[in-house]
Amino acid sequence: MRVAFAIVVIATGGLGAGGCSEPAGPRTVDSEQLTVKIPAIKEAARSGDMTAAPQLVEDLDSDDAAVRLYAFKGLRELADGETYGYVYYADYERRRPAVAKWQHWLQEQGAATRPARDR
Repeated sequence: MRVAFAIVVIATGGLGAGGCSEPAGPRTVDSEQLTVKIPAIKEAARSGDMTAAPQLVEDLDSDDAAVRLYAFKGLRELADGETYGYVYYADYERRRPAVAKWQHWLQEQGAATRPARDR
């Protein structure tokens, strides 16, 4: 049994070290990889990067509930706590009115041209 375990450990590259690594490339909110997208959303919200807002508003309609949650949390931070009644786990039809409000907010911000703010 110990021999079989040792062979498996060696074949997989050791205990805890095999296969897990930091995602390569830039962290961008438009990435399709959640390991890239979610940290990018958090950083954009923390730094006040309004250039991320258009993608975050688009992500409010994502098929992935985790993407919707992080997009909403990011937008809420960028909008100083505003929610517009958005509920990330609601079905598409129930999210629609709040998404429309977020889209209106985005138009009011001129979000694509505003630089990040210092915190």
